[in-house]
Amino acid sequence: MSDDARILDILRQVIDPEIGLNIVDLGLVYAARYEDGAIHVLLTLTSPVCPLGAHVREQAEQALRTAFADAAAINVTLVWDPPWTPDRMSPAAKRQLGWEA
Repeated sequence: MSDDARILDILRQVIDPEIGLNIVDLGLVYAARYEDGAIHVLLTLTSPVCPLGAHVREQAEQALRTAFADAAAINVTLVWDPPWTPDRMSPAAKRQLGWEA
């Protein structure tokens, strides 16, 4: 498994506290890469006014620090462009919410 794929796998442990699904399947992770010994993640939330943004970002960072203890840096950045839409959700996430058969 590549480091980038491993990052996504680790981020699947981070659950959106309001929806109850992981942030990868919700389509909240826009980018995840391991480069020059550092981890860089761009993620968004379902809404810019979500009061739990700092919590989700901290949970992602903590999960990555545990899995990649030797990383020189872990940068988890919240972004708002492009805006999140339900189209970004995985088919599994849509099924869990009853949006797809």
